[in-house]
Amino acid sequence: MNGVWRSCADGCARPEHRVRGAASRGRFPGVRTQATALAHARTDHRFHGPAGRDELAVAFTYTLWKYPDDHSDPRNEVELDERTRRAIEEKPSWGRPAWLVEQAQIFRYPMLSEAVRTAWHASPDPERASLPQQLIDHTNHVLRNSFREELGLPASPSTSTDWKVKAAAVADATVNVDGRDVTAVQVDTDPFVYSVGFRVDEHVVCTVVLPRESLPFLDLALTSYE
Repeated sequence: MNGVWRSCADGCARPEHRVRGAASRGRFPGVRTQATALAHARTDHRFHGPAGRDELAVAFTYTLWKYPDDHSDPRNEVELDERTRRAIEEKPSWGRPAWLVEQAQIFRYPMLSEAVRTAWHASPDPERASLPQQLIDHTNHVLRNSFREELGLPASPSTSTDWKVKAAAVADATVNVDGRDVTAVQVDTDPFVYSVGFRVDEHVVCTVVLPRESLPFLDLALTSYE
């Protein structure tokens, strides 16, 4: 997986991402702009304090092509429930613009939801903005939103915390960035996801959370530039 950071006007690192998988098994399509919406979606989170913007985080979601040479190969598709299939295929009486019809097709394919997240903190809190805590928070966010059924969580809000990744699960690791291994931390104990993160600089961390079932199709590597 290639991540690309481009400088923000406010001094943060904003990621764009190009993604590749194992050469013999599959890959992601390249992703450069929001115009390629079938390949990714972006979520911005901004928090403002007395001095202005305190935090900014950007997360990317990817489409996984298990058979990338032919996107129309039905083996690329996930099994849809009837409600989702109807929502994609049935046209409402008032019609849909072409861009929305195209966007809807993304739901036919497996997604890596908010897989890569880059977070900037103006004044990093030693605990809350630490790399291990950011990795835990990202991991639990993906688990909460993508694996509720597997975790036995109800559709409604729940006070249960037994499913959450704890600090003890974070271990030292390395990750390939710009063609070299850099110091990182990982969570490799959860049955549903694998996560890894590293510090870009004093204010910026990057974390990656991937479903375990996607790992055979991926090479995990990141590339950065100003």
